[in-house]
Amino acid sequence: MLRFICFGSGSSGNCYLLQTKTDTLLIDTGIGLRTLKKYFQDYGLLLTDVHHILITHDHADHVKSVGSFSCDYHVPVYATREVFRGIDKNYCVRKKLMPINCHIIDCGTTFQLNDFKVTSFAVPHDSNDNVGYCIEIEDTVFCLMTDAGHVTDEMKEFIKKSNYLVIEANHDEEMLNGGPYPQYLKDRVGGLNGHLSNKACAEALAENATPNLKHVWLCHLSEENNHPELARKTVEMTLRSVGIVPGKDFLLDVLKRKTPSGLFELE
Repeated sequence: MLRFICFGSGSSGNCYLLQTKTDTLLIDTGIGLRTLKKYFQDYGLLLTDVHHILITHDHADHVKSVGSFSCDYHVPVYATREVFRGIDKNYCVRKKLMPINCHIIDCGTTFQLNDFKVTSFAVPHDSNDNVGYCIEIEDTVFCLMTDAGHVTDEMKEFIKKSNYLVIEANHDEEMLNGGPYPQYLKDRVGGLNGHLSNKACAEALAENATPNLKHVWLCHLSEENNHPELARKTVEMTLRSVGIVPGKDFLLDVLKRKTPSGLFELE
């Protein structure tokens, strides 16, 4: 058994759960602890079920409650040294991490967390370091890559390995360029260390998806510069242009920004 839930994906807060019969981990904790507690109750889960927390990077929408969650429930947190430094300096993280719960990982290394074999990889973003995670549970490969300014060759290789993939589709380029953001913010979002566009996400999938890919979730959509159906259609059209049919070759879903996704049972 392997289950996946997204509790929120976007600038308001990010948190993803993977669960086996005997183990549970979270990737990012950018949602308030009180809200997470309610979500867990809604799904018949307990916060005490969580045994590990993986952090991608130190921006507030990914780490807001990591200190309080880790301290209150004695959960070890795994991140690179630079990410931990960024968390410590982030004023949005009101309750700081206890050193005993901080486990430093090196980007590119593989380590075992009970049921989960975890490999981190570099993802380009304007933060104090940023990683994606490839998580293997027996023969199943789950990858998450978010807050990516562009898709690197290494990220492409992890797309090829994936059975299940969470990948950013943050903005529509025309909406971003014609929208209300000041120019410096448009440059940041659309830059090589910003966020991945629908088009770039679609091209990465079209070029690197394999027959082993079973389900893709588009994550971290912008509220101002994107729309769920626009993101889906952009990806679908690009995939169909190379002979890949979403819904037939693999499932395609768009994760909600501020509410849970529902529970997905993964094979």
